Amino acid sequence: MKRFRFPLRPVAVVRAHRESRAREAFATAVHAYVQSEKDLALTRARVARFEAALFAGRSGRFSAAAETHSLAAYRRECVAEAAAERATFAARAAMDQRRAEYLEAHRKLEVVRRLEDKARAAHRVAANREEQAEFDDFAGRRAARKEPLFSL
Repeated sequence: MKRFRFPLRPVAVVRAHRESRAREAFATAVHAYVQSEKDLALTRARVARFEAALFAGRSGRFSAAAETHSLAAYRRECVAEAAAERATFAARAAMDQRRAEYLEAHRKLEVVRRLEDKARAAHRVAANREEQAEFDDFAGRRAARKEPLFSL
């Protein structure tokens, strides 16, 4: 039986390498998205604390100087929250892009794998036919050499 050789093996190796790189890039993008979500949650928590402090401060005596500093800090936190939201949206878009690239690379690799599976199956069928033909030939030669058990 002849040894199986897949002619597209180099293509499969290259596509497997690309799929691996795409998977790593997707994992990195997911990590960046999760981190940006955490940053956004922390920023929103700080904004909520500022809002609570501003609301609580209004129940007592009003001090314009203290309110000015508090409002300026609150505005900075609101700007930081908006920036964190934009960063989260950008990270989500990058993650979606990397996911699409990974899926495309995976599909291309699967095409080559399916072709290899089909080629292996065809090789196996051909080898089985060849082996059966050898067995049939061997049995035919043996039957032709045998002397009959009964003579007429």
